[in-house]
Amino acid sequence: MDVKICGLKTPEAIEAAATSGASHIGLNFFPPSPRAVTPEAAKELAAHVPDGVKIVALVVDADDALLDAIWTNLHPDIFQLHGKESPDRVRELKARYGVSVMKVIRVAEAADARTAEAYDGVADFILFDAKPPKELDKLPGGNGLSFDWTALQAYRGGTPWMLAGGLNAGNVAEAIRMTGAKAVDTASGAEDAQGVKNPNKIRAFVSAALQAD
Repeated sequence: MDVKICGLKTPEAIEAAATSGASHIGLNFFPPSPRAVTPEAAKELAAHVPDGVKIVALVVDADDALLDAIWTNLHPDIFQLHGKESPDRVRELKARYGVSVMKVIRVAEAADARTAEAYDGVADFILFDAKPPKELDKLPGGNGLSFDWTALQAYRGGTPWMLAGGLNAGNVAEAIRMTGAKAVDTASGAEDAQGVKNPNKIRAFVSAALQAD
């Protein structure tokens, strides 16, 4: 079971994720988000990430200048594309940086899950997240919203995928049981407030996910 904690901003949160067994830590580079960090701050945070834990850089329709700044400062293991990036854009970034790419697909119903199939053979990973309502559309993820997990039964693609969307220590085991997910992700589910991680909630989430495997 892979477990990703996203939107980390402090060394303490990174340490809690890494020591509890998280496989991935996510750094957010979308400025409107309360979890956003700068490429320069990310470089300092990365010094606290132990070997073996993958660093994921979350961006939303980022231009090349921001991506270059992230790459220069951080050299992430994975770029997580949380916007409307096309398969061609995914190909372009993989060629430009020689790095894995995770494409986020926002799901409200089965038809949304099927759109992920357009990225087969292009993206290295798919992340299924909840589609936000219009009033929250400026923040495409990390809203603490879940979706009907049965919608994923419609997905017929072959790309490895990760489940996100309103997951926390209390529901992640059920989510894994219902979907067969082999990787899970949370941001708000390990927080006391948006952008404020609670180390105890991080540990509880990772423990619950690993024990459910």
